[in-house]
Amino acid sequence: MLDDLQLKAIIEAALLVADKPLTLEQLQSLFTPLAEPPTRPILRTLLAELSTDCTQRGIELVETASGYRFQVKANLIPWIKRLWTTAPPRYSRALLETLAIIAYRQPITRTEIEAIRGISVSTEVIKKLHDYQWIRILAYRETPGRPALYGTTRQFLDHFGLKNLDDLPTLTQLVAMTPLPIEAITPDDLDNIE
Repeated sequence: MLDDLQLKAIIEAALLVADKPLTLEQLQSLFTPLAEPPTRPILRTLLAELSTDCTQRGIELVETASGYRFQVKANLIPWIKRLWTTAPPRYSRALLETLAIIAYRQPITRTEIEAIRGISVSTEVIKKLHDYQWIRILAYRETPGRPALYGTTRQFLDHFGLKNLDDLPTLTQLVAMTPLPIEAITPDDLDNIE
């Protein structure tokens, strides 16, 4: 039988080498050769201890929609970015606006997105969001033309470090974070999003 330190070391190593978040089931499967693999409550306790262990380190343990992963702490990203040889992709304003509308208003049709943005949404923007695997077609509306209803994916949540859509910031929080001119936000916007 492995002690808690050994179990924690195995979990930490698995999370470090994994190329995607790991679920509790995947972590538990690491211990199937054992006569008594650790239970989910034990795994949660060990994950909480790992998270606490990271408080004085440059990484943090986060739970996303797809499971648990280690990531660099946000305040250290400016230093770590210097290691990247290629620049991260730059997202157009149209892409980010479209993604935000889908995230906050899903399920939503392209026509509804265009009505909110006040401008048409290019096929290229929708294609890029599909290529990034951040959106998907949830269903088709039972109206003439059967327009697609778009929604976000687990990959979207994972990419932005969210456990679920409730973790999205409110519009009030977004306004506080971004240098938008205040006249660009109307009281109706606040009522409709929050």
